[in-house]
Amino acid sequence: MLLVTLARVSREIASTSARSRKTALLAELFRSAEPDDVPIVIPYLAGRLPQGRIGIGWSLLREPVAPAAAPTLTVGGVDSALTGFAGVSGPGAQARRGRLVRELMAAATDEEQRFLVGLLTGEVRQGALDALAAEGLAAAASVPAADVRRAVMLGGSLVSVGRALLARGPAALTEFRLRVGRAVPPMLAHPGQDVGAAVDRLGPCAVEEKLDGVRVQVHRDGAWVRVFTRTLEDITDRVPELTSAAAGLAGDRFILDGEVIAFDARGGPRPFQDIAGRVGSRLDVAAAREALPLSPVFFDVLALDGEALLDLPYRDRYERLARLVPEPMRVRRTVVTGPDDAPRAGDFLARTLGRGHEGVVLKALDSPYQAGRRGASWLKVKPVHTLDLVVLAAEWGHGRRTGKLSNLHLGARRPDGTFAMLGKTFKGLTDAMLDWQTERLRELATDDSGHVVTVRPELVVEVAYDGLQRSTRYPEGVTLRFARVVRHREDKPATEADTVAAVLATGPVRAAD
Repeated sequence: MLLVTLARVSREIASTSARSRKTALLAELFRSAEPDDVPIVIPYLAGRLPQGRIGIGWSLLREPVAPAAAPTLTVGGVDSALTGFAGVSGPGAQARRGRLVRELMAAATDEEQRFLVGLLTGEVRQGALDALAAEGLAAAASVPAADVRRAVMLGGSLVSVGRALLARGPAALTEFRLRVGRAVPPMLAHPGQDVGAAVDRLGPCAVEEKLDGVRVQVHRDGAWVRVFTRTLEDITDRVPELTSAAAGLAGDRFILDGEVIAFDARGGPRPFQDIAGRVGSRLDVAAAREALPLSPVFFDVLALDGEALLDLPYRDRYERLARLVPEPMRVRRTVVTGPDDAPRAGDFLARTLGRGHEGVVLKALDSPYQAGRRGASWLKVKPVHTLDLVVLAAEWGHGRRTGKLSNLHLGARRPDGTFAMLGKTFKGLTDAMLDWQTERLRELATDDSGHVVTVRPELVVEVAYDGLQRSTRYPEGVTLRFARVVRHREDKPATEADTVAAVLATGPVRAAD
């Protein structure tokens, strides 16, 4: 595929807000693509380089280069060139990179140059994220988008599914199924207003403790055990408690979904930051285990003894879980039959909060497991409103925060993959959090005006707030009242941040003060 085709489609996607038009453009692009183009085209559309960082930035792109008169570059050729850039090192590396960049730009047309500059500087912002690409692939191959999304979730890669689909047609989707040993993205819960409204909405449901731990997925096949996080990182070697727990269960082949938590000396739950620090540490695991022992708590089973259970109702999956996992390692829960039973759900929430946990998750008993989706049949309820939002920019602090990126610009996801700013906050940040976020945001920076640093929308923060308020300053007409940062969510990608629709569903919007 010629690079100019990809550059044109990227430009047209950026110029339209209609999801249907974006999907049609992507379908046209994929119909013209070869299977081997897919591993390049998909990340390029999302503004990512498959090679990661390759040492090319604005300093090497400032000087204009006369564009080529006619397009000759292919996406495969460009990708090979960028791989070569990444391998340049040693004395004089920057000069060699500069020469290679100029050669590449000289072979590019004007439109290709604009696309390449945006790609290399992280400025490709057309909302063509993986969800849209999956829909485009589905349209190109004339298959339901839901089938492609399911294959991606079970196969772990849009690239691998796309390549197989273009090479072998719809029948290739049957190759992607749940397998022990291959992690899948977990099912997530939508925010709910209160337990009464949640029970009204769901009907018969389980009400479970919402634990402030690290989400884990445990796979066992005989003596072989692997543990993955919600971002599909393999942390097996860092959590020997979980491997021992899985090895001690009666089943021989299964996939469990749950959380890992820790308790203080009084038996209360330890903060998320402590658990994340323990799980993230690659240092002396034995010493870390002695300092902070971890406890697994399971609430779902995705596969058991060769049978995939994703499509079973939650009541049936839990029955299998209860037969496999002893009660001390299962989440506390109660089952309610409907709205008349809502007071019992409220009592359970009160007891859960009394034990130091952050709220409850209500799960419809007839709900299947929607891997990688924020399913409407799971609702989380906390006494304090919290949202997971993406940092779009940050402002340099002053006074005791001079030299620190402090005031955060917060955004929620739109349906097209872009972000709508909902407000700013500098509250809730400790000195340690300020130091960490300054370093991280400088890595993500795309522009610095001297006051505001614009960043790639990748860092997720959990924000507490007191409600929604009308505001003409922000694009969705609302802002957050008294927002404050609870924690940085390094475990969560921006694609899992809360949507604008989810924000608006959390409660009534107050008039401006």
